[in-house]
Amino acid sequence: MVETVSGGVKDEPIALMAPPTPARPRWAVNKFLVPEVIFGVGALSEVGNAVRRTGGRRALVVTDPGVMAAGWVEESMPWLRAVGLDVHLWHGVTPNPKDHEVEAGVQAYLESGCDVLVAIGGGSCIDAAKGIAILSGNDGRILDYEGVDRVSRAIPPMVMVPSTGGSGADVTQFCVITDTARRVKCTIAGRGLVPDISVTDPTLLTTMSPELSANTALDALSHAIEAYVSKAANFLSDAYALAAIRGIVAHLPASVAEPSNLHAREGIAKASLQAGLAFGNALLGATHAISHQIGGALDLPHGLLNAILLPHVMHFNAAAAPEQYARVAQALGLEVDRIPPWEAADHAACAVRRLADGLGIPRGLAQVGVKRSDLDLFAETALRDVYITTNPRTVTRDDVKQICLAAL
Repeated sequence: MVETVSGGVKDEPIALMAPPTPARPRWAVNKFLVPEVIFGVGALSEVGNAVRRTGGRRALVVTDPGVMAAGWVEESMPWLRAVGLDVHLWHGVTPNPKDHEVEAGVQAYLESGCDVLVAIGGGSCIDAAKGIAILSGNDGRILDYEGVDRVSRAIPPMVMVPSTGGSGADVTQFCVITDTARRVKCTIAGRGLVPDISVTDPTLLTTMSPELSANTALDALSHAIEAYVSKAANFLSDAYALAAIRGIVAHLPASVAEPSNLHAREGIAKASLQAGLAFGNALLGATHAISHQIGGALDLPHGLLNAILLPHVMHFNAAAAPEQYARVAQALGLEVDRIPPWEAADHAACAVRRLADGLGIPRGLAQVGVKRSDLDLFAETALRDVYITTNPRTVTRDDVKQICLAAL
């Protein structure tokens, strides 16, 4: 459905007239990392064959109690055992996976003599499995590998089965783990962390609650928008990002209102995959750099924080990438052809907030427990997040604080 922009009350933009940044280099050389992807209703039945193709024989299934309660681990077991796999289960993952959880998972992996990892769950399970893979073949603690390309030794094969429509972690080169001592999220990146195989069965999304459905899909939307305007974007990531935005707008309302609507769930699963392929190569921006720090400190839902922050970061970035945001506006379904790009960018940010409003997302960080006294810490730690480097507008400590104040 196409939405016509009209007058009315809009969110107040902050620091809209930023100095322009240089266009993307015309002759930049691009690379695009992607795993083998199996997608479709009923794809869970392929998980056993997928694991066997990696050469694995003893699989550690990494999951959490919620996914187990939904029945998806139990349903996957016959497919894993049918191909002769020896299967071991570890379900010690919590939201925003913690450093000590990864280390407990490594112990389970080594004690059971496993040689392949299978994650069944959302982004937390998938990130935990990546962390276990890193430490199973490398020394030290998981936080030693924060940064880019710090994993030097080989890691075991990984097969990922996402159960939420949002994280995209099943196709990316990133692993995000919470440092419980410092109460921050640490990003580990490297091409070796791209899973071998991603198995996406949209049926798994049907057991998500409306709240989780909204949070994870808006997380995927933030992936797509931030990837599209990223300094590291390229023609391949652009195509996936715009397709993901269109898919989320088309299918999100029905997927939340009608949990068993498999057509809508498939649309969201597809958009999440496309957004993951986009940001896995183009990276992200200030929304994620800030939400990581808030989530690490307060253990709040990642997608919820992104949904609150994204419109404010879009307002902040608007003048630095107006043409890109104008195309985001079009993908969101807005008629913006006859207005200047910077104005279209502003409308895009407001449209994202309206979408969140329609799903009952809180309008401010204060509603989820963030205090004004927390903001100085977040403003400092966000600048150390890897994703701040590809934000289309240069971000200072004061900028982060102003964005948080606007979102409070």
